[in-house]
Amino acid sequence: MDLVIGPLDLPSHVDEALAVQAIAFGLGPDEVAVRRQIVLRHMQYPGARALGATSEGLLVGFVYGMPNSRTHWWSTVVEPYLSALGNADWLDDSFVITELHVHPHHQNRGIGRRLITLITDGAAEPRSILSAIDTDSPARGLYHSLGYADLARRVLFPSAPKPYAVMGAPLPLRRK
Repeated sequence: MDLVIGPLDLPSHVDEALAVQAIAFGLGPDEVAVRRQIVLRHMQYPGARALGATSEGLLVGFVYGMPNSRTHWWSTVVEPYLSALGNADWLDDSFVITELHVHPHHQNRGIGRRLITLITDGAAEPRSILSAIDTDSPARGLYHSLGYADLARRVLFPSAPKPYAVMGAPLPLRRK
């Protein structure tokens, strides 16, 4: 497989990225439209950056994130869950992985691992946080193998049908 991973101008490739996310995450057109606006807004935040994985010129995976801020919507939702467990300090000095998706035809080839380790390698923050659907899944298995631990579980986001887990890891991530 001819795979290239490198910086991604996500605003210019938002539709390609969201097509990957829609297939990987099972999103419908209405949710993709909402997420499009969110991604474009996120990429304006200081320190936001993205990486893409291309194969034969097609985007097959992407990751983006940014230095976390307690004023971001995500932080305001997860803060009560983290506080209840004494983990609210993870919201400070952390690089948040906002999205990481790999097209199902390209999964289980180490692409997600490479994307997340490369983007966090460039972080100035000493740790990383993220949220993932709270179930035993390949994604959560990947995060655990990289050193992420559960900071809060059964986190409910408005309009999300399933609970999430908030996970955190010291940087650099553990290499396998």
